[in-house]
Amino acid sequence: MISKRIIPCLDVRAGLLTKGIKFKGNVDIGDPVAAAREYYEQGADEIVFYDITASSEGRDIMIDVVKRVAETIFIPFSVGGGIRNLEDMRQVILAGAEKVSVNSAAVENPAIISEGAQAFGSQCIVLGMDVKKVAPSRKTPSGYEIVIHGGRIFTGIDALWWAKEGERLGAGEICLNSIDADGTQDGYELNLTALVSEDVSIPVIASGGAGRPEHLAAALQEGRADAALIASMVHYRTYTITQIKQYLTNQGIKTRMLW
Repeated sequence: MISKRIIPCLDVRAGLLTKGIKFKGNVDIGDPVAAAREYYEQGADEIVFYDITASSEGRDIMIDVVKRVAETIFIPFSVGGGIRNLEDMRQVILAGAEKVSVNSAAVENPAIISEGAQAFGSQCIVLGMDVKKVAPSRKTPSGYEIVIHGGRIFTGIDALWWAKEGERLGAGEICLNSIDADGTQDGYELNLTALVSEDVSIPVIASGGAGRPEHLAAALQEGRADAALIASMVHYRTYTITQIKQYLTNQGIKTRMLW
C-alpha cells in the first residue's frame, strides 16, 4: 500500500505567509520559511508554496523565498504563482524546488505543461486547478468550472475535462482546490475530489476545506485522493502534522511516520 501524503500549503503574499477564506480577506500570519521548517520537523511529506498575487499582478515568482526554503527543509516542495514560461520553471527548479505548479498560465497557454514535462520530466509538473461549483451546462457538464487569476476570472472550462487534458499534456500530478471549500475548515469537496480522482491516472491532491483530521480521512478514502493539502488547521496550531498522521494511522490509512 502506497503511503498517503500530508502536504501543508503556504500561501505567500509580499514575502509573508497569508491565509484567507474562499480566496478573500487574506490576513498575514507569519514567516513562510519558519513555517516550512516547523512543518518539516513535524513530519510533512511535502510542502507547497503559492505566490497568490504574482499572476494577477503580472510579476515574477518569489525566487528569494524559494532559495531560503531550499536551505531550510529537506523534503520535496513545489512552487506556484507567477510561473509563465519554461524559463520561470527553470529558475524555480534551479533555486531548489522539486516541482512547479502551473495554474492560470496553463489555462492561457496549455503548451507550458508539455514543454515543462519534456524539459524537466512529468514528475516535476503539477497542474493546479482552482474550481468553482456551477450549474451544469453544455460547457461545464460536470458542474465544476475552472477559475484563474486567484479566483477572479471564470474561464468556461469544465474542470473534469481540464484534468484529463492536463494529464494528456504531461502533468505528473493534479492539485485540486475547491474555491467553495477553501479556508472554511468544513471539509473537502468530496464529490469533486472523487470525480477527478476516478477519471485520471495521475496522483490527485485534495485541497480546500481541511479543518479536522476526519476531513483528511474522508478525502483520502471517499474522495480517493492520493494526498491532502492542509493550511488553516496547522497555521493556527489547532493540530500538528504528527497528530493528524497518528489519527490517520488509527483509521487504517498508511502515512509516513517519523518513528
